[in-house]
Amino acid sequence: MQTERLTVFDVEKDKEALLRAAEILQNGGLVGIPTETVYGLAANTFDEKAVADIFAAKGRPQDNPLIVHVSDMEMVKDLVSELPEKAVICAEKFWPGPFTMVLPRGEKVPKSVSAGLDTVAVRMPSNPVAHELIKVSGLPLAAPSANLSGSPSPTTAEHVLFDLDGRIDAVIVSDKCDVGLESTVISLCCEPPRLLRPGGVTLEQLKEILPDIVVDKAVLAQPEKGKPVASPGMKYKHYSPKARVIMLDGDFEKFKKYVDDNAIDGTFALVYEGEEHELSVPCVSFGHKGDEAEQAAVLFDALRELDNLGCKVCFARVPKKSGVGLAVYNRLIRAAAFEVISL
Repeated sequence: MQTERLTVFDVEKDKEALLRAAEILQNGGLVGIPTETVYGLAANTFDEKAVADIFAAKGRPQDNPLIVHVSDMEMVKDLVSELPEKAVICAEKFWPGPFTMVLPRGEKVPKSVSAGLDTVAVRMPSNPVAHELIKVSGLPLAAPSANLSGSPSPTTAEHVLFDLDGRIDAVIVSDKCDVGLESTVISLCCEPPRLLRPGGVTLEQLKEILPDIVVDKAVLAQPEKGKPVASPGMKYKHYSPKARVIMLDGDFEKFKKYVDDNAIDGTFALVYEGEEHELSVPCVSFGHKGDEAEQAAVLFDALRELDNLGCKVCFARVPKKSGVGLAVYNRLIRAAAFEVISL
């Protein structure tokens, strides 16, 4: 298969390329699309073969559900068996944007989209290219991250092509994804509502309209073995570079001493901007300390850079667990397969 490159930076000026992407999707193909979170691998939600092709192209486990992307609330009604009042309130507050709701699945949605569960995850992207593509195709788009399963999520078309060139029909070449981490996911199929995956919409923001929301244990800890996951990103190891990642929980002086004492050939450090000058090993930075939005925007780029530089073992700083920092921590602890050393 030859993967087409379709350039869309402006939805009006680049309309022809956008319509070509829509045609591919309508004909059962797969297209890598930009969103405000990460690049997604999109297919027609209602086309079971196209959905199966997503799993095949990514090498994705069949028990990992997909998120369905919509352009308006009318599309949502085609996907769910009921629309709870809390979902309407959340949509008014956070859509379009990096926010996903798990809702009761409607009969039209293939079970494969939801990994056999009776729920469906839905979001409305704010990225203008993604939003317009859904609109002109007339299709809700099932779209996990457009990478090989388990590897760091892609935030550019180049990342998508590195992983999936020749495995998918097309990729839209567009601007880098703004948020840099996948969407926040909550479940409204339980009481109280549950945060399944943190993202650009923070727990603090959610509590303003859902004061009783609880955080699923799998956000910060290993998921229970054999238990079905209701959201993407809840698996044990995820977002991982080829290198072994070890998180070191402590202040910078303790971090520096541990790295100096334990460095071997191929050791790197994942640190905050400016700290790289203080260490004896090669470093990759992932934003400034205290700027969690910046950390989110560059984390996956940094993890991919570690592979590009030939890293074998990476000692990583530990982000704070509040605001967007909770999402950064959630991704990094999975990249490290929950290997954390307290200093």
